[in-house]
Amino acid sequence: MSETRSDGELLRAAADGDRRAFEELYRRYAPWLTARLRGRCADGGVVDDVVQETFLAIWRGRARYHEDGDVAGWLWRIGSRRLIDALRGDGARGRLRQALARLRHRDEASAEERVLAGVEHGDLAGALVRLSPELRAVLQATVIDGLTTREAAVLLGIPPGTVKTRAMRARKQLREALT
Repeated sequence: MSETRSDGELLRAAADGDRRAFEELYRRYAPWLTARLRGRCADGGVVDDVVQETFLAIWRGRARYHEDGDVAGWLWRIGSRRLIDALRGDGARGRLRQALARLRHRDEASAEERVLAGVEHGDLAGALVRLSPELRAVLQATVIDGLTTREAAVLLGIPPGTVKTRAMRARKQLREALT
């Protein structure tokens, strides 16, 4: 019977060139990262490339985990930033708008939307649900996904100033709803 290694142990071993550790890390997180990124981009080819680039950066040592948070969050930050970089390429703005339009019109809520709607601390869930989709999208990108204003602007296809304005409006509306 084999011993299950922690994520941190796997990352350290993978950084030292342990192929088996890297493969185990990939098996643990690639499906999850793929699902999360597909919630942001409907182009499966782009998402698959981004997942591969994310893990390749780990394998080649360009992405270093400093044990200052959970591994999933660290991988999400790498993957989401690589997705933004991929979408910035030739024709990226058009592909991004198409992907976001498809996401806005789908019937099933994303995992993040379900989490936001399911928050059970006071009236926060109700306040979040009452926000417009545009304001919720900005909060999701900047607060939950941890993107910068510029990265959120690229992801959402809006100017950085609009991201800042919407974030400010969302915070104001949440404060008013919760007081």
